[in-house]
Amino acid sequence: MKRLFAGLALSVLLMVGFGNAQVNVLCSPDLAWCEALGPAFKADTGLNLEFIRLGSSEGLARLRAEAANPVFDVWFGGTGDPHLAAFNDGLTEFYKPTMWDDLLPSLTSAVGETYIPLYTGALGFVVNEGVLAAEGIETPRCWADLTNPALKNLIAMPDPNASGTAYTTIATLVQIMGEDAAFEYLAALHQNVQQYTRSGAAPGQLAGRGDVAIAIQFMHDGVKFAEEGFPLTVIAPCEGTGFEIGGISLIKNAPNRDNAIKFIEWALTPSTQELAARVGSYQVQSNRKTPVPAAAPDLDTIKLIDYDFAKYGDPAERDRLVTKWTDEIFPQPR
Repeated sequence: MKRLFAGLALSVLLMVGFGNAQVNVLCSPDLAWCEALGPAFKADTGLNLEFIRLGSSEGLARLRAEAANPVFDVWFGGTGDPHLAAFNDGLTEFYKPTMWDDLLPSLTSAVGETYIPLYTGALGFVVNEGVLAAEGIETPRCWADLTNPALKNLIAMPDPNASGTAYTTIATLVQIMGEDAAFEYLAALHQNVQQYTRSGAAPGQLAGRGDVAIAIQFMHDGVKFAEEGFPLTVIAPCEGTGFEIGGISLIKNAPNRDNAIKFIEWALTPSTQELAARVGSYQVQSNRKTPVPAAAPDLDTIKLIDYDFAKYGDPAERDRLVTKWTDEIFPQPR
C-alpha cells in the first residue's frame, strides 16, 4: 500500500487506513527521518513498517478521533507535551523498554512512567542575517527583540493547532513571563509574523530561502537547514528557553501490539538512533550510548528553563492555552 502523507485530507486518511501493514507508525519528526525507518526496520527485523507523517498537535487530534478503533500501533517522535496529553487521555499506555536504564536519566526522571523519551532539543531562533542586514536590522538575541516593529512580516513560526513546536513556544513564554505578560507578548509578536506554518520545521525553510528573516523553531531544525547550505544562524534566546523531550509511545489497544513493542525496542538502540543524524535530524538522542552529532546544539551552553512537563502536558491545560491563542491572538489583524 502506498504511504499516505499529511498533505492528504484527513477524511481520506481515515477511509484508507493501512491495510495489512505489520506495524503502523504515526511519525512526527522530519519526513526524511520517518522515511528512513521502514527500510532499516525491515532489514533488521524482517517486519514491514507503514507510516503517516503528522505534526504533534495533528497527531494527538488523530489519536483522539480514532480512540475507539485505533489504526496506529506506535507514535514515534514529536514534542513530549502531546505524548503526555495522549497518556493522560488514555490513548497510549506506558511500556517500559528493556533498555530503560540506558536512557538519559535527566529525561526519564522528567517524564516518569508516562511515555518513553526518544530525544531532546532546545527552542530558539533561526536567523537569516543577510535579510536583516539588507533591512538595516540587528540580529535578535532575546525573545524581547522579536517584537521590534521593524521586523513586521519578517518572522515565521508554526501554528499551535498543528505543531507541537508552537505549543512548546507558548508554554515556554508563559513559564518565563507569566500568562498575562506572555499573551501580551504573543499579541505583539503576531504583528510581525508573516506566516504560521503547519510544520514545526517549515519556518526554517522560509528563512533559508529569504522569504522571512527569522524562524521560531527548535534549534536542531535550524542546524539541519544550515548544514544543507542555507545562510542561517541558530540562536538561543538570552532570557532562557524551553526544550522538548520528544517521545515514543505505545498506542493503547494497538492492532499489532507485539510488533509495536519490537519496533520500540529497536528504535531505542544506538544504531537505530544514529539514523537521525544521517538524515539531518540533530536532536540529542535519548540513549546515552548513542553518539551526539557534532552539529547538534550544545545544550550545556544554553540557558534552559525548568520546564514543567507535568503541568503543560496536562490535556486540559494544553487545550486551554491553544484555544486561548486561537481565540485571542490569531484573529487579530496584522
